[in-house]
Amino acid sequence: MRPLILGIISAFFFAFTFVLNASMEVSGGSWIWSASLRYIFMIPFLLLIVIARGNLRPLLDEMKKNTGNWMIWSFVGFGLFYAPLCFAAAYSPGWLIAGTWQITIVSGIILTPLFYETIQTNHGPPIHIRGKIPYKGLMMSLIVLAGIFLMQFEHAEKLTMSSFLFGFIPVLVASFAYPLGNRKMMEVCEGRLDAYQRVLGMTLASLPLWGVLSLYGLFTVGPPSTGQSLQSLLVAICSGVIATVLFFKATDLVRGNMQKLAAVEATQSMEVLFALIGEIIVLSIALPTALSWFGIFTVIIGIILHSYVSNQKQDTKEQTTISV
Repeated sequence: MRPLILGIISAFFFAFTFVLNASMEVSGGSWIWSASLRYIFMIPFLLLIVIARGNLRPLLDEMKKNTGNWMIWSFVGFGLFYAPLCFAAAYSPGWLIAGTWQITIVSGIILTPLFYETIQTNHGPPIHIRGKIPYKGLMMSLIVLAGIFLMQFEHAEKLTMSSFLFGFIPVLVASFAYPLGNRKMMEVCEGRLDAYQRVLGMTLASLPLWGVLSLYGLFTVGPPSTGQSLQSLLVAICSGVIATVLFFKATDLVRGNMQKLAAVEATQSMEVLFALIGEIIVLSIALPTALSWFGIFTVIIGIILHSYVSNQKQDTKEQTTISV
């Protein structure tokens, strides 16, 4: 239950991303700065936390040993995740991006065969087997996605094809990149680093991308405004630090069970509800219709069912530890 609670809390703070990115886009801010400033602003906060916990040296040693993997999977998990999300904000409203982002629930399950489970046996060495798609969890995730569709259906009818494509395809890429990068880094770290270290390490390893993107922004759109900088700072604290650390902590707690990992990832569907409330308060969007409220109810039911399925005892399996 604790990993699911942490996942839901992280979804609340992740929702700041969609609301504030929409706000920055409305005020004329460029997606380039929305993306790069978040990770640049994250560094001092994460450094202070990791240094205060006395864990900076172990992190640097780990990064030195696996520099290539850190660079590649941080680019995937952070770069190909957040830059497309910010790009999509220039073409679609926050509620649609938050809704489309929930595809990551299914994406995470589809990626399962790319990783291996380590079965701890009573006799002999551990056995490594390729992960299998948890079909019960997949069915529960589809219920969640059905709820998302109901929430967005009436709004989506008003979108142009270009807004849909530029708002959908980048988010689709991000939906696969985030769980892939997160799981690959857990595989590289093998439990040797905590969530704070892992987030800081991935942020540092992705800095070359944000540096190049910032230079591109200076020459194409000019420096960011004070308002966009302040909102990006808020995104960095709420979503980049608080939400990411909570989510990584939740996934670390269930590294030993692929179904529970999928359930934790499914909690992120609550971002739609939180983003909707945020846009109503901050951007004064219209209240949801009856169909949208039915969609919200469906999402909540889907999460409850997902949690139930993921916690069912598997009589044919022993307790496992998954290397993800």
